[in-house]
Parts: sequence; C-alpha cells; structure tokens
Amino acid sequence: MAYHKVSADQRAQSHSPYLDNDELQATALELEWDMEKELEEPGFDHFRLDGAVQHHLGNSQSPDLDLDPIQPSSSPKGRFQRLQEDPDYISHYMRQAPKSNRCNFFRILKVCCTALILFIFGIVIGYYGHKKCPSTPTSQEPNNLHIYHEILKEIKAENIQQIYRDLLQFPREDDVDIAMKILVQWSSQGLEDVQLVNYSVLLDLPSSSSNTVTLKNNGECFYPSGQQCNRETKTLHSKDLLHSYAAYSAKGTLEAELVDVQYGTVEDLIRIQSITNVTKKIALLKLGQSPLLYKLSLLEDAGFGGVLLYIDPCDLPKTTDHADKAFMVSLNSGGDPSTPGYASIDGSYRQNPLNLTTLLVQPISAALAKKLISLPEDTVQKDRCIHLQMPPTGKKIISLSIQSVTTYKTISNVIGYLKGTVFPDRYIVIGSHHNSLNSYGGQAWASSTAIITAFIQALMLKVKRGWRPDRTIVFCSWGGTSFGNIGSYEWAEDLKRVLQRNVVAYVSLHNPVRGNSTLHPVASPSLQQLAAESQSINCVEKTECPRSNVSSVQIQGDSDYFINHLGVPATQFSYEDIRTSENSNFLSEALFSVHTRKTEELDPSFSLHENIAKLTGQVALQIANAPVLPFNALDIALEVQNSLKVMFLLFIGDEVDIPQLLAVASRLRDTAELFQSDEMRPANDPKERAPIRVRMLNDVLQSLEKSFLVHRAPPGLYRNILYKLDERTSQFSVLLEALEHCKLHQSNETIQAALSEVLNSINSAQVYFKAGLDVFETTLAGKK
Repeated sequence: MAYHKVSADQRAQSHSPYLDNDELQATALELEWDMEKELEEPGFDHFRLDGAVQHHLGNSQSPDLDLDPIQPSSSPKGRFQRLQEDPDYISHYMRQAPKSNRCNFFRILKVCCTALILFIFGIVIGYYGHKKCPSTPTSQEPNNLHIYHEILKEIKAENIQQIYRDLLQFPREDDVDIAMKILVQWSSQGLEDVQLVNYSVLLDLPSSSSNTVTLKNNGECFYPSGQQCNRETKTLHSKDLLHSYAAYSAKGTLEAELVDVQYGTVEDLIRIQSITNVTKKIALLKLGQSPLLYKLSLLEDAGFGGVLLYIDPCDLPKTTDHADKAFMVSLNSGGDPSTPGYASIDGSYRQNPLNLTTLLVQPISAALAKKLISLPEDTVQKDRCIHLQMPPTGKKIISLSIQSVTTYKTISNVIGYLKGTVFPDRYIVIGSHHNSLNSYGGQAWASSTAIITAFIQALMLKVKRGWRPDRTIVFCSWGGTSFGNIGSYEWAEDLKRVLQRNVVAYVSLHNPVRGNSTLHPVASPSLQQLAAESQSINCVEKTECPRSNVSSVQIQGDSDYFINHLGVPATQFSYEDIRTSENSNFLSEALFSVHTRKTEELDPSFSLHENIAKLTGQVALQIANAPVLPFNALDIALEVQNSLKVMFLLFIGDEVDIPQLLAVASRLRDTAELFQSDEMRPANDPKERAPIRVRMLNDVLQSLEKSFLVHRAPPGLYRNILYKLDERTSQFSVLLEALEHCKLHQSNETIQAALSEVLNSINSAQVYFKAGLDVFETTLAGKK
C-alpha cells in the first residue's frame, strides 16, 4: 500500500511551532486508489518518506516536507498512483513593509552577512562531520526493492554451504554447548544484542536398554528396527536401538493381541469395534493422514492399551530409504510437561507427569511390521505398491516392553535482536532450531541454522553501511524442538504479555530442505499473497522459477505457539519430495536418524538452501519495512466463507444451524471489504497520513487472526481455525473432528459445541473489523 513512512525525527517534532497540520496538508500528496485493480494486479508498493530534519536559520520559515516522487505500483490490496503535488506555500510569518530604502539596505546587508557566516560555518561542520561518519544512513533510500535486492544478493549458496560444514564441525555436545557456539557465530557477524536463554525442563530420554517386541507364538524377540534380539546386534546398533522410541509414552510391559487399525481413522475404529473388543489390546497403526496425537487420543478413548507405530512404504516418496528404519516421535503437544501453560523459570511449581498418555507407544520399522503380519519382505509388484494389511485370519499375541527415563535437563535458546528505527517495539520473529537430540533429526538443524546465519550475515553488511529495518527483527534458534517445541514454548510463555502486544509475524525455517522435488510454501491467509509475490520477485533473474501455490495447512515446528496461542500470522518455505500417496501428510512427525551426508546429497550445490534463504529474507524484509503491514483482511473472510460452504454440504440433513453461520460469514466478508478499502485512507486522505493514523491501522492489521483462536481443540489439531489439516481438506478442522466424533459416539453434542466456537470466532472477527472502521470514521469526523 502506497503510504509514505514518517521518520522518528518527524514524529519527535510533530508538535513544533514551525510545522503545523495546515502546512502538512498544503504540501501533501493526493493519491487515488483504483478499486477495480484490487484482486487483479498483485504486486508490491515501494516508497519512502525522506526524513524532514529541520534546520532553523534565524527566523526561517517552516520547511516543506520533502517527498520524493514514487513510481506507480500495485499491491495485493489495490493500485495507487501519484496524481499531483500541491505547489502552494503558506507563510505564517508576515513581515511589515520597509519604512525606508536605507533601512531596507542595511537589513539586506545584515541578512547576507549572517547567511555567509552560517554558510562557511556549515561547510566546516559538514566537512569534519563527514570525516567522522564515513557512511550515510541509507534507511530512507527511495526504492525498498533495491535495498532488498542488495541485501539478498549477498546470500550465496557457497556461503551457506561453508556455514553448514562449520556447524557440523561442532563436537557432539549437549544443547547448551551448541547454542553457545551459535551465539558466538551470530555475534561475530555483527548482530549487536544476542542472548542465551536457558530453561530446565522435563525430558523423556531412552533408558540403557532397548525397547523390544516379542511374538508369543514362537518366542521370537525383535528390536524396533526389526532385527532379532541378540548381543551382536545390540553392540553394533546400540545408539539407533536406544533412540527408537516415543518420548513421553507410558512405560511398562503389555502382553495382548495385535489389532490392525490401519491409519486409525474414525471409519477404521468403527469397523474394528464392530468385530472385536479392543480393550487393552495393542493397535498396529500407520503414521500419516492426520496428526498422531489426534489418532492416539481416539485409540485411548476406544480402550486400547498399546500402539505399534510404523510408516507404510507406499506412503514414502520413492527417493527416500526409510522403509526399514525405526524412528522417534514425541507425544508432547508443546512445552515443558512439568509446567503446562507457564514458563519453566526458577521458583515455578513443577508437576511430575510420568507420561502424557496411558498408551504404551513404540515406533517400529516397516520391516518389523511385515514380520508381525506375516507378509513377505518384498511387497512391490512391478510399478504397483501394495499397502500393508494384516490377513483376516489368525491372531497374533505379542509382548511389548517399553522403558524410558524422565529427567530434568537444560535446553537453550539463542535470541538475537536487530532493532528497528521507526517501529522498534514491533517484532518480526525468524525461527530455526538447533540439535537437541544428537542421534535424531539428521542434519536438518544445521540446514536451518546455516540459512538463518547466512541471512544475518547479509543483513549486517547493509546495517554496517547505515541501514536499519523499520521494525525489529528477532532471530531465534530454538532448543528442545524434537521433544515438543519446548524451547520456543518456554520462551514465548516467559514473554507472553510482551509478545502478544509486539509480535507482528513469524517466519519459520523448520527443516527447510526435506527433499529436492517441490517447493512447498505455507502461509496464514493474511500472508498468502505476500508469500506468492515473494516467489515471483525472487525468480526474476532465474531461468526457472519454482512457483507453487501457497496453502494454509498445519506445519511442524516451533511456529506452533505463535500460531495457536498468540494468533500471529506465519509463513514457511521448504523443499519436499513429491508425495506418492494422499496419506503422506504428517509423516514429518517421525524423526529418523540420518547420516551427515544426507543433506548434501539432497542439495549438493546448496542452491535450494539459497532459494529458501532469499524467499525467507524477502518476506521478512517486506514485513519489517512496509509502512503499512502487508496483511490481507479480505483473504481471511473469503477463506472463512469457502470453508463454511463446504461444511454446509457435509451437514445437509443434520439438525445443525449452518445458515446462521453463513449469514455471519457474509457479514464478515462485507465488513472486510469495507475495511480493505477504508484501510487505504492514510494513502488517500492527507488528514490520515500522520504517523498516529498509520500506527492505528497497523495495530488493527497486526491482530487480524487473533479472533480465530478457539478455546480448545482436539489433541494435534490447531486452535487457529484458519489452518486446514492438509491441502485436500477445506473444512474447519474442529468441525471436521466434531463430525467424526458424532459418528463414533452417536451424539451431536460435540458438533453443537464446535459450531458455537466457530460462530463466536467469526462474529468476533466481524466485530473487530467493524471496530477498526469505526476508529477511522470517528477520527475523521472529529477532525472535520
């Protein structure tokens, strides 16, 4: 949106007697908005407002605001063009006519001498001042795109690769040591304010002996990887065996019948419960299709006692080799389990939950799953993959033994601040994670850390030449991610009140290179257009542009707290392999032990890393420097309306008042459309172009998504109802879950409660948008 930034200097002098509102209005730009172009010509607004530093020479008149011409541009919210500049000049200091020519001569002579002395004095001061200040601040250059290009061109694949390899030279140490080395690395790049923030948290770690699965029919014992229990295997693969477990699972031994529940959907459970009693039995469950915690909650409610979790080879991309490997999962929904909902600071009350579920959960390899259901090793016939399924005849009795140890350990976050100049109290958070469990996650932590470090390096080169962002950028390297995003949760809970007021957006770098086939951008509805346009801008100089549709789907990683508890708009770019199955969603919940060379095999030239770094940097810089936040209110309303239309088809014939929801959603869209146009008033009306008007508008835009946080959501599902389960699902997740609950328990009570939550969220957003409109209307009316 074509607003002009007003510098901190101007705001500090806004009440000066030398500059009043009449003069501002006399020199203001008259801009016009072409509403018909709103959704047709996406782009960016790039503009600036030169700092109007006032130099008072004697009784000099008030200076005009120096506004450089801007080029016509477009934005996701509309097109603006500069039409004219008012040349009129109004003086508030009128002098009387001279009484005589002699007096006039002496006055002119006096003025000329004074001016000459001041001129010479100014040259001397300027000369010595320039020697002491070798670089001129460039924070107000006329073209923001040019500034972004200068910063991003410093991000090079070879630099990221070198940083990545340097990170891998770190010894296999604990979380605090690695975090400290990242802190030193960021500080060496010139980042001024870098902090190490430690928390003592409850972790669930492997015990000294491996978990086992034993077939009671023949007494065969297997490790989770599928290898038979013996001393030789235990010696050769001790680390992999110990770390194949589910953190925060129940502990103990369970002997029971194995029941194949496939993906653990409601339909699967209804089918199974119709033919057998599942109480205290062990479920054979496939990872994927929906969040693991949600599926485990269904199995726990059904009465199961244990779960063997595996990945069907048919769901894995053909480029991966994980079919016969065991893995780790975490059953922690987020944060330190001993301090749920509050930070783990000294003096906090510590609960002591031995486990977070009554289920004994054990991840196993697909190879072991085949042995348990008595299928041959090779299940691939020509080009067709056969999904694993237990034969209908014959029972399998197994014994499952799980041992892990809960203990308190210190995890560390590295937090670095680059303070903004215009809105220093508004934060754009960029988050990666570092290695917190040495054997798992492969080198993904090094990829994300290398990318964020390369961006810091490029950014600080510009900062050293005098430029700074308008808003503060906060760089975070989180610890404890693999145990349930513990580091980010604890930091955010610690600073909750500050973050609720100050955080503008979260940009995620969680496992940015998971494959090398497709670019997978994810963004909340208000940021989807910005994410899409960033792809276009970043691809201008490339022959091949990996354009991808931007979706609002649940993503893994440390953005969780910001999305679901703070209602902060978030975005993430990552590369993935092409999915071979519609059930491939949520497979990233499994953490495999990957060798050091894996990342360099995926991206040997590090060109994918470079592209992710530039896309991330483009979005972060645009949010940090746009005078008006580039968030789209209308896209949110359209997303809500489309989701409800799909739900209306699902609920046809049920006693559910969907028309009322549709009516509220229609009002939300109407209000959002008005807001979308009226939020442009600071660009159209000189009376609203004052800094306080722009700040009021940004405050409204910053909190657009907070209305859509429901009070409770089923385990594994987002509290922010604007996010979908996956690209195939267009319904609100909480309503979809309520519908499944109705099928499972033959009751519509849950549906009514979920509908009420959604209704209140939509109505709250409509009221919020309307209040935003009223603020501007009231302010304008008062001015008139």
